[in-house]
Amino acid sequence: MADLTPTPHRPGLHVSKPSPNAPATGSAVCHCGATATATGDNQVRALVEGYTANHGSAHNRAGR
Repeated sequence: MADLTPTPHRPGLHVSKPSPNAPATGSAVCHCGATATATGDNQVRALVEGYTANHGSAHNRAGR
């Protein structure tokens, strides 16, 4: 399987949860240069919400 971890050359969001009992992990890289990582279900949920609201395709919305 290919490495799906985002990089500055391939920005994006990657979330992993290998099993229901394991904590989720996440990483995000935006084309604006912002980066973030998180471990634990609640922290990863916050990472996804923040990335979705402020980075990635959010940069393409009018007024941003």
